[in-house]
Amino acid sequence: MSQPAIKLYGFPLSGHTHRVELMLSLLGLPSEFILVDLKQGAHKAPEFVATLNSFGQVPAIDDNGTVLADSNAILVYLASTYGKGQWLPSDPVGQARVQRWLSAAAGQLHAGPAAARLALVFGAQVDTDTAISRSHALLQLVEQQLRHSRFLASEQPSIADVAFYTYVAHAPEGNVSLDDYPHVRAWLASIEALPGFVGMPRTAVGLQSH
Repeated sequence: MSQPAIKLYGFPLSGHTHRVELMLSLLGLPSEFILVDLKQGAHKAPEFVATLNSFGQVPAIDDNGTVLADSNAILVYLASTYGKGQWLPSDPVGQARVQRWLSAAAGQLHAGPAAARLALVFGAQVDTDTAISRSHALLQLVEQQLRHSRFLASEQPSIADVAFYTYVAHAPEGNVSLDDYPHVRAWLASIEALPGFVGMPRTAVGLQSH
């Protein structure tokens, strides 16, 4: 019996949405993309808030009646349910190492590369100088980590890498150059070489600085 399609509610240029889209594809899970038009405020509509995400954010998924929101929480769910132990370690130390990077994805990554891109691509009111400075501080730490391991949490890819990939790969759209981070660029290439990889559409904004 085939797996019913998982409904993914999101926006094509949302890095948080792409995390889930990428995970679904890496796992080979059938999915249906349902557009939530952020420009029209569809994520704040009463029905969306009431049934999909009370915080009024994308993405959200509906897995045959199981409705979940928050991209990192969805990654944990998908890996635990369908990943066969390949994307989320079962041992406490391995799980903790992954969680460390999920926390950074919700913190430093969000305040750095994601915020800088948000300003340039979507015109959000963001202190771009601060966001770019935070981006490079984070990228230096990621570069250092990737000198010692092929992926963020270990020698094998995990949901930590999926959570980080999109906003790092698209950092140049926020005028954050990756030129000084060879290990980061090699890590991006390793993820892009994984079976099932799908990219997020690129915008023209900020690409001149890459």
